[in-house]
Amino acid sequence: MHAFLRFNGAVAHEPAIDRWFDARPDALGDSARRWFAVMRRCGDDVRELIHDRCPPACVGDAAFGYVNVFKAHVNVGFFQ
Repeated sequence: MHAFLRFNGAVAHEPAIDRWFDARPDALGDSARRWFAVMRRCGDDVRELIHDRCPPACVGDAAFGYVNVFKAHVNVGFFQ
């Protein structure tokens, strides 16, 4: 049995995440925003929040993916 990373407080749409993308450099922020939009469209039960200064996407409270922006690259990752 796998233990899932779970987050309390995930919501259907967190406005702070859009502000997080707005604060990132143009090309990198745009790329991260596009990837996170794909995650947002994965289902009606997708939830999100800011955790450790970046946005993970969850199914309910179980995290399944995240994006992060660094100085010269974007990281897209998946849990499990």
